[in-house]
Amino acid sequence: MQTPTMQAVLVDRYGEADVLELRQTERPQPQAGEVLVRLEYTAVIPLDWKIRRGWLKQVFPITFPYIPGFYASGTVEAAGEGVTEFQAGDRVLGQFTGAYAEFAVAKKQELVKVPDSLSLDEAAAVRGGADSAWKALFTEGELQSGQTVLIHAAAGGVGQFAVQLAKWKGATVIGTASASNLEFVKSLGADRVIDYRSEKFDQLVQDVDLVVDTVGGETQERSWKVLKQGGMLVSLFEEPDAEQAAAHGATGKFNTKFSTRDDLLQIVDLIANGTLKTQIDSIYPIGEVQEAHRRSETRSGRGRILLSPRG
Repeated sequence: MQTPTMQAVLVDRYGEADVLELRQTERPQPQAGEVLVRLEYTAVIPLDWKIRRGWLKQVFPITFPYIPGFYASGTVEAAGEGVTEFQAGDRVLGQFTGAYAEFAVAKKQELVKVPDSLSLDEAAAVRGGADSAWKALFTEGELQSGQTVLIHAAAGGVGQFAVQLAKWKGATVIGTASASNLEFVKSLGADRVIDYRSEKFDQLVQDVDLVVDTVGGETQERSWKVLKQGGMLVSLFEEPDAEQAAAHGATGKFNTKFSTRDDLLQIVDLIANGTLKTQIDSIYPIGEVQEAHRRSETRSGRGRILLSPRG
């Protein structure tokens, strides 16, 4: 019998976006406890191109060739032995192995069913977007009603959800964004939005309880001074500087915890009932994966960038 094949993006070496190549490769088969999913949309996130560039070799060691991509949505094609929670035709979202492809496999515990009221493109933005915001704000940041949070890159794939979730929690929300995204971030519920190119947020903001940093570098360095004594900085980009934290009487955390299944189910419900709105920046067909990565690397998008394996 001929082995089933599929189209997938493969990477043979570290490098620029041109190392991403669309090829025909063997289709994976679900093992015990796994589910094979026909993917519809895959999230393109900064982690993908950081791995591709070789920046995270110690954290994410790679065996070449590899198929990039972690988070996606689609329809169950087949379930492996011992899987009773999912059956062919179920719409799902979750974390996969090699999601830049027409098909991918996930452990059953990494999948969540998508309600009928939620589109699959919206569903693809939950993992690596809404769940990262949830972790930064609540799991790591311990944000409470009445507190003040500063969210960097508030128009991005994580930031857009962080603004909405913080408002849902009852916090005062300050966001940074480019001039073209100021009104968008206000529409998400931010109480104040700062143009990071023309204004110095660290001269305009003070006594913040929590900073959610999705940028790193100089932005993180300048963020310490806006925190109140006992405040917290949660970074999704790099390990916060312990000396800076101590010098400002603050706590620094790297957003490394995993969202729980209950977290994901609550996020899905919030999107499905309209409490959280999802902004899709752009959808690229899988054959334009290089352009999708270049778009992500500009870090100037509005919402989540998606890849369509069916495109």
